[in-house]
Amino acid sequence: MLVNMNDILLPAKEGKYGVGFFNAVNVEMARAIIETAEELQAPVMVGTAEVLLPATELNLVADYLIPMAKKASVPVCVHYDHGLTFERCMEALKLGFTSVMYDCSTVSYEENVERVAEMVKICHAMGVTVEAELGHVGDNAGAGKLENPEDYYTDPDTALDYITRTGADSLAVAVGNAHGDYAFPPKLDFDRIDVISKKVNIPLVLHGGSGLADNDFRQAVQLGVSKVNIFTDIDKAGKAGVEAGIAAGERTMMGLIAYEIDAMKKVVAEKIRLFGSEGKAC
Repeated sequence: MLVNMNDILLPAKEGKYGVGFFNAVNVEMARAIIETAEELQAPVMVGTAEVLLPATELNLVADYLIPMAKKASVPVCVHYDHGLTFERCMEALKLGFTSVMYDCSTVSYEENVERVAEMVKICHAMGVTVEAELGHVGDNAGAGKLENPEDYYTDPDTALDYITRTGADSLAVAVGNAHGDYAFPPKLDFDRIDVISKKVNIPLVLHGGSGLADNDFRQAVQLGVSKVNIFTDIDKAGKAGVEAGIAAGERTMMGLIAYEIDAMKKVVAEKIRLFGSEGKAC
């Protein structure tokens, strides 16, 4: 069933379990995610991000994801992640996405507040939920890599003011996490997660989940992280599945699909169980 983010994350926060958000840039990814969630009776969030649109445009993602979510036997939120522009977020709304992240983390604090508050007002009038980011989660490599990530960590006192003024439904925090592959094991600031969670009292979001240690996930969820973003792990699994199919003698795309989906389903199942959301759709 198609739901919004609050329908999934508020019970998760109350129950102290996490819910995976998985990007799905093709139908095979979408099948792997939703089919696994159904098999494990777990709520799930699925969608795409603005940075991924060169792979598959937003309208095409909506064409397969929203009907699949509506037909699913478990709660599925279709989320537009890291929306960088007002126009693209509005496009996601018009296409039927039930949740958007309006990422204004690179502008000034006051501008971030103003933009997100406006987005919340529009989205809430349509029954759509909004994720925001305070501080800034950089990348592990490339142009988005931060020289001193600690300078961009989320400040707990500022977070309370931010949520009070914007009304955002969930908050992505910068606490030692980063997007992409980790060159070295990250060190999450668990004390910071704990303090922020107690101050804002809304679901927290951990971006850059691929590559974190299992115990990091478990501790973060217990301290208030209700949504964990995963893409790199499932993306690499799909590639490995295709390679396994080729090694097994498959020579057509049709023959490789089963290998691709099977490999990604294993990753999705592993994360659902790790976050503690298995059986929570019952």
